[in-house]
Amino acid sequence: MVIRRFLTLACLTLILSAPAYALTKVETSVDRNPAIQGEYLVLSIKADDDVNNASLDTSALLKDFIVGRTSVSRSTQIMNFDASKETRWQILLAPKKTGTVLIPALTIDGISSEPIELKVAAAGSQPQQMKNLFIRSSVSTETAYVGQLITYKVKLYLGVELQRGVISAPNVEGAQLKQLGDDVDGTEIIDGRRYRVIERTYSLIADKPGTLSLSGASFSGDVLVESTRRGGMFSFNESRPMQAKAAPSEIEVLPIPKSYQGDWLVSDLVVLREDWREDAQFQVGVPITRNIRLIASNADDTSLPAIKLTLPDAFKLYPENPQRKTYVRDKQVVAQLNQTMAIVPTQAGEYTLPEIRIPWWNSRTQKQEFATLPARSISVAPAASQERSQTSVVSVQGQQSGYWPSISGLFALLWLATILLWYRHYQGYRHGAARSETTQEPINTPKVSDAMRQFETACREGKTGEALVALQRHMSQRSGRSVTLTDIAALSKELDLAIQAIQRQGYSPDGKGLDVEKVIRAVKNAPKAAPQRTQSALSPLNPL
Repeated sequence: MVIRRFLTLACLTLILSAPAYALTKVETSVDRNPAIQGEYLVLSIKADDDVNNASLDTSALLKDFIVGRTSVSRSTQIMNFDASKETRWQILLAPKKTGTVLIPALTIDGISSEPIELKVAAAGSQPQQMKNLFIRSSVSTETAYVGQLITYKVKLYLGVELQRGVISAPNVEGAQLKQLGDDVDGTEIIDGRRYRVIERTYSLIADKPGTLSLSGASFSGDVLVESTRRGGMFSFNESRPMQAKAAPSEIEVLPIPKSYQGDWLVSDLVVLREDWREDAQFQVGVPITRNIRLIASNADDTSLPAIKLTLPDAFKLYPENPQRKTYVRDKQVVAQLNQTMAIVPTQAGEYTLPEIRIPWWNSRTQKQEFATLPARSISVAPAASQERSQTSVVSVQGQQSGYWPSISGLFALLWLATILLWYRHYQGYRHGAARSETTQEPINTPKVSDAMRQFETACREGKTGEALVALQRHMSQRSGRSVTLTDIAALSKELDLAIQAIQRQGYSPDGKGLDVEKVIRAVKNAPKAAPQRTQSALSPLNPL
């Protein structure tokens, strides 16, 4: 009991005898002196009490410095019942001029710090190996045309450990700016010191001629540096805010040359490619699929013009929506346009698919050039049903020429007998069909074919050419013979309207507007095409 009372009294005595804390001292320091013009240094301000953030007025620094980010921290230490508090500010400053610059005295709650004389050297005068962090930028060309892709590369060099940070794109007006790909992380040795290097690439496309000004990319973040505090057996790293800014750049943008003709495309190299089989067979009603690729070096996919084809009147064209992309390969920006189209021949014969020419401006030679695909000579065969009919007619005509003068009377008698037998058979078939009509079992619905599934998928994905090919294959399988799109359209009005709707979708600029379910339903409910019949040799002998 006595001990408890003694301890309580001792605690009260300590509390009552504790001093009332108040701000008594403000100290300022910089992390380096001399400094470099335009490069950030850290101004540390320490107050020996817990004070409000707004108590520090830094407006006096704006005269000779660019004031960056400010961070505030607080700490409390207790040793032998003696407590001390501290408030610390860290401010990023970049000197505006060279020479001797004065960091003025800063006042907090009536207590002022000592001013600091700072020596500022010209930019670039500091040895490279002394820098812990700096940033560099470069442009692929200082002279470009309107619409030409310019690459702007930024490299952040880190001689200390990065804790957190962000690279900001340069400010630019009158141009389209976007990042290309992901950041590349590597290392470089400069003046014997190893740096971690973070590289970022931007694409820049000017909208109008004139002078294009870039403010320069910038970095802002925190790095870990060795503490300036000494003492004890351990060393510590402390987080320090840092900023860096690349030098500004200017690019002269030239207008489109007056001598240029065609859709404007400027690049280092443009090529047209196509997968074409010289031994391919072509037939009326069977779509010809053409896959054409337009590839341009140092260009953006949005600048690639559409591929236009001029075809003979005996062909119908069903283009799909072009696919565009831009990627980086071997440190070169590559733009690509893929165009797939279905070409349906409607008449047999010999034809020439015209040459394809894409004009472009070579930024290196300063001349207009053309990317070309050669003309294609093709032979279109008749539809399979037409070939069989023509072969049958030729065969019958050949037989007629040798035997008609001698046995025409015999064939006439045989023809009359055939008509009589056919009539009797027809009457019996009608009576038999009537008897079996009420007892006939329903026919099971055939399974969905692979061609039908491909047709449904192509319709839903808006691939016009593939849809028409799958439809023709499906209907040919159902009828047991090869049919053309014209044959299919003749089976029903619904099929005719469905084929027209698919064809219209190919011309639609956005590839939409097709009632997919209605088209698929029309195909599933379509009547089966009549099987191909062998033409009777007696039909040409009909005397009527």
